Amino acid sequence: MFHSAALKLTVWYLAIIMVISLTFSVSLYQVSSEDLGRNVNRQLTYFNNFLGPQDLNNYSNLRLRQLNNDLKHLRANLFLFNAFVLIGGGAASYWLARRTLRPIESALAAQSRFAADASHELRTPLTAMQTENEVALRSNNLTKKQATELLKSNLEEVGKLKSLSEGLLRLAGSNQTDNLNDSVPLKDVVSKAMQRFSKTAAAKHISIDNKARNFNVRGDADSLTELISIFIDNAIKYSPSRSTVILKSWSRDKTISLSIADNGQGIAATELPYVFDRFYRTDNSRTKNQAEGYGLGLAIAQKITEAHHGHIEVSSLPGKGSTFIVHLPAA
Repeated sequence: MFHSAALKLTVWYLAIIMVISLTFSVSLYQVSSEDLGRNVNRQLTYFNNFLGPQDLNNYSNLRLRQLNNDLKHLRANLFLFNAFVLIGGGAASYWLARRTLRPIESALAAQSRFAADASHELRTPLTAMQTENEVALRSNNLTKKQATELLKSNLEEVGKLKSLSEGLLRLAGSNQTDNLNDSVPLKDVVSKAMQRFSKTAAAKHISIDNKARNFNVRGDADSLTELISIFIDNAIKYSPSRSTVILKSWSRDKTISLSIADNGQGIAATELPYVFDRFYRTDNSRTKNQAEGYGLGLAIAQKITEAHHGHIEVSSLPGKGSTFIVHLPAA
């Protein structure tokens, strides 16, 4: 599809280039031929006062032959020029067409991958619910206890579907806020984010060492709380029991930076470029059993950060832990 579209764009680009080139060539030929003709007429008029009829006729024939040769050379040069424009313009037009379509192609490919990944994640809990219910319906001796367990299992799958749908909604609307220019105390949003996971951290015997200093950042308080919550949630999920998550902040060149460091399993260097992709999970076969989630958190975090005109850095060593640094504009 995109190859065909690129060829069509190439034809249109090349047609525009050739119309301009041919118009320029015709105009140049007309102007040049008129100037050459006037120059010959001036010379003939001048020598008419000095030469006899026979000599003037010979000189006139000579100058006309020279004029014809000059016009032939001009036509040949213009032909070569337009041939060069046709070949070079065709190559340049195809390159420009491909470059024009590349962002659209990438966006469509990303949309297709997103739809496929979302469908896959949605299908898993739905298939589990369907299988369990079909087995229960075929049973003639379904007890109350079994029915209760079935309903509990269905509720767990419904909870997964709800979590996935909420993540997709947050991902779609994470940069749709009108309060991006508010002055937000960093200390307040960090405290709110920590409160969300205080019980989760206590259950895993993980302590959160908050060394973040109080700076004011420019943005939306709720979105920034969601942003920091995502990193704290990930740090707790992938950290071993009785470890520590450390938060630090600093200011430099009108930029406020917040780091969230853990002592978890870490991320391989080959996987770091993809951690912000939607539905991406590092080492899926291992982490699926260790942490719940669909790989949307960091994608949401990136969208929130970009909406606030900031950026994220990540460094990690397998078996040593990971550090995420969020850079946001100071208020």
